[in-house]
Amino acid sequence: MVEDVIDSLENMRLTADEEDVIAIPDEERMAEIEICTLSLIGKFLTCKPFNKRAAKNTIRRAWGLDKDLQIVDVGSNLFQFKFQTEFDLKRILKGGPWTFDNQLLMLKKWQKGMSASNVKLEHASLWVQIWGAPFDMSSPQVVALVGSKLGMLEEVEKRSRQDD
Repeated sequence: MVEDVIDSLENMRLTADEEDVIAIPDEERMAEIEICTLSLIGKFLTCKPFNKRAAKNTIRRAWGLDKDLQIVDVGSNLFQFKFQTEFDLKRILKGGPWTFDNQLLMLKKWQKGMSASNVKLEHASLWVQIWGAPFDMSSPQVVALVGSKLGMLEEVEKRSRQDD
């Protein structure tokens, strides 16, 4: 019985009418493309359940964007963060890493053709601090050398001089 059902499903084919491709011109999608251009796709790096409402409210407050940020659930633990300005989008990307309940929020800028099933969040920016290093090992050059061994180095924070 089960084999019969599997065989019949495997032998199903589309008719010529069902195979027609529906071409959607970009003009029909321009408004949504513009909105998506100002968005980030994000996912919390966790396997445990979390309070989505609390996470969204916390992120809004942390980013200072109570009314100017739309957060849309687009998949299982996958969110689209829609911004009003390019400035805010870049500020959030550069200002991370961001967390909620000690779980890293991985973010990626939206790209045309992206869907919930093909989003790949493969890296995250992290701040690394090395405490107790010898004073002669804290120059920007040494820090950059150590950072480059940990992964892709994005930036070395300049230590502010404190002349008292």
